[in-house]
Amino acid sequence: MTCVLVTGGAGYIGSHTCKALAEAGYNPVVVDNLSLGHADAVKWGPLEVGDIRNSVFLNKVIAKYSPEVVMHFAASSNVGESVNDPTKYYSNNILGSLSLLEAVRQNEIGSFILSSTCAVYGIPTCLPILENAPRNPISPYGATKLAVEHALADYGNAYGLKWAAMRYFNAAGADLNGELGERHEPETHVIPLAIQAALSHRPIFNVNGRDYQTPDGSAIRDYVHVADIADAHVRAVNYLRAGGESAAFNLGTGIGTSVLEILDAVQRRTGRRIDIRFQPRRPGDPASLYAAAGRAAELLDWHPQYRDIDTIVGSAVSWFRHNLAA
Repeated sequence: MTCVLVTGGAGYIGSHTCKALAEAGYNPVVVDNLSLGHADAVKWGPLEVGDIRNSVFLNKVIAKYSPEVVMHFAASSNVGESVNDPTKYYSNNILGSLSLLEAVRQNEIGSFILSSTCAVYGIPTCLPILENAPRNPISPYGATKLAVEHALADYGNAYGLKWAAMRYFNAAGADLNGELGERHEPETHVIPLAIQAALSHRPIFNVNGRDYQTPDGSAIRDYVHVADIADAHVRAVNYLRAGGESAAFNLGTGIGTSVLEILDAVQRRTGRRIDIRFQPRRPGDPASLYAAAGRAAELLDWHPQYRDIDTIVGSAVSWFRHNLAA
């Protein structure tokens, strides 16, 4: 079995991708320091606990498993935290990625897939967002991810590394078989926060902004099911191994869903009312973000299968109900 080294594979998107890799016949080897991930989410291959900034550790793991592809999810990803603590983000996201890239170069691994983000675009100049749209990140999180994309391009030009940068929009939902879900501490994502509010694990749900230029006044985002994101990563592995050219790919549905529409879906799927409080907008939050994912459709033959917001929310509700006490 072809080995894929998956950094951050004990986290939300990484663990779902490991399952998809295993189902596609790959052997996912997880490297995670478990600062944010969960060891019990590593079910489809071995777990090596350590930090990617430790080059000795990385080289030992690579020598042990001889991976042909590296898939890089290990990063800090809270936009607000990145503004308040940029040091953490430049260390984890840039220094960690450079350490990993050097291990890849030294061990002559040919393919690298990066977990990137739509935050590299900043405030969009037009919608839907294409991959060639201006990239002007407005947070240290987005800036660090863009810096790693630049490093990938430079490593490709200098050393022949093949790479794919997967720019997610809003990852959401849970494994459709109930084996995995979304667990963050602290939780900052809209859907799990709304579900926790509906299931009485949180007293209220705060909506940040009700005066955007959108149909219902709340912010609009592109929510893409985590299983579809995982599938795109497997397709990227196949694409690069078949000789595909390095590229960045938007991963989104092209469908914009507002915060209030999310809350309606959560209330439908839980059968419970959410206590909603409206708060001021957060600085820098654009009114709408949604993707054009034509490049992924064309080059990866990727087409999201779970585009309906009730399906996305319903999978998350099911996981929370089975994994959190009522």
